[in-house]
Amino acid sequence: MNTAKIVPLENENRALETFKRQKEACLKHPYLSHGERMDVLRKIEQIIQENDQAICEAICADFGNRSHHETKILEISSSIMGLRYTRKRLKKWMKTQKRHTSLVFFGGSNKVIPQAKGVVGIVAPWNYPLFLVLGPLTCAISAGNRVMVKQAANSQRLCTLLQKKFSAIISEELIAFLPGTPSKDFSSLPFDHLVFTGSPTVGKTIMATAAKNLTPVTLELGGKSPTILAEDFDLKTAVERILYAKFMNSGQTCVAPDYLFVPEGKQDAVVQMAKTIVSRRYPRLETRDYTSIIDQKAYLRLLKTLEDARDKNADIINLIPGPQANDELQKISPCIVTSVNEEMILMQDEIFGPLLPIMTYESLDEVIAYINSHERPLALYAFSNDQAFLDKLILNTRSGGVTINDCAMHVAQHDLPFGGIGNSGMGQYHGYEGFVEFSKLRPVFKQAKKALAVAPPYGATFDRLYKLIKKIKWIS
Repeated sequence: MNTAKIVPLENENRALETFKRQKEACLKHPYLSHGERMDVLRKIEQIIQENDQAICEAICADFGNRSHHETKILEISSSIMGLRYTRKRLKKWMKTQKRHTSLVFFGGSNKVIPQAKGVVGIVAPWNYPLFLVLGPLTCAISAGNRVMVKQAANSQRLCTLLQKKFSAIISEELIAFLPGTPSKDFSSLPFDHLVFTGSPTVGKTIMATAAKNLTPVTLELGGKSPTILAEDFDLKTAVERILYAKFMNSGQTCVAPDYLFVPEGKQDAVVQMAKTIVSRRYPRLETRDYTSIIDQKAYLRLLKTLEDARDKNADIINLIPGPQANDELQKISPCIVTSVNEEMILMQDEIFGPLLPIMTYESLDEVIAYINSHERPLALYAFSNDQAFLDKLILNTRSGGVTINDCAMHVAQHDLPFGGIGNSGMGQYHGYEGFVEFSKLRPVFKQAKKALAVAPPYGATFDRLYKLIKKIKWIS
């Protein structure tokens, strides 16, 4: 009778105990050398390399079905490349930075020392349960922090596997995975920095909880990412790329194209092309290359979204032969939805599934006005070779990131920061920006042996100095 109540308590105690151990380790050994950080980063890659098949199987089991190839391409390969990119540049990032000193402080010097914040908490989602752990983990370790990881309830097979493999060769005083820990218990710990990837609704709760400890947060929250196809771009190339990004992971991707704008008169051609492309990639709903919806709640939500669109006179076009859904496999056929309007759930909430609404436009101004009338998205995609078109679109809208002539590929660029804006998040990581995000750039000013002293009683010396500052423009 008491077992169900005991488990959360044990997990909460373990999280608190782990946090205390990591905090104590920070006090005893506050600065991890370049060699120590490199050693941990190499061990992380070793764990991923040696257990790639087990990772694929754990993620597949957590999903019900998830293509091993997608896991290898989208999560394992990307994570390994991010680790290697960081190791190659870490020594340079860690260097003390010399900064300009004003002439007024002649003889003095300024510098910035990147230092670890301390203990970083990572709350990871289920949709990319490896990549969205290892991305921020790599950045946090590169900055010299200690890290605790809480994974989603739908990712516990993977979390248990990672806990076992990491703890075997990396001390939990450095990196700790905590299977079974509730999010509210984890996020309430007084971390020195907290990372959350998930929905805006939960993000607000995480931020409110973190605020009680004045914990800084990085929030990656998603949103309805628009995709715009221009008149000048090759239709087949665009549709192939858009559909790959939309239907990988069965649409359960925070940067998936959420809706598509096509020029007036091109909608039918896009639909016909989509049918040919998708039926070739996924001949049957049962194919192992097509991922299941994560759980019944999400599956039923998507079916309800389709039903709502149909009831409000949308046209729903299945892109592969056969039934629209399979209850046993929890799969929904990739489909395009046309004749959409703002009253539909489809056009109000982030879809997070294999449904692609299409709208037509006559002028780019219509598109810009539509995008700007909604919350700022995590990504924006544009297909055009017309630089004036692209400049106008990008400069007059806001989004977390942009990919031109493809979708989602900006996330795989390790020298580009990744992050949202407004409702799609705050903060950023990947590469150098990730190192900075998890560092305190500590400013240090050293005064000269002989320095200009300005102190009461003020008089002629102060007046002369003040006049010089106002008059001589190169004093800065």
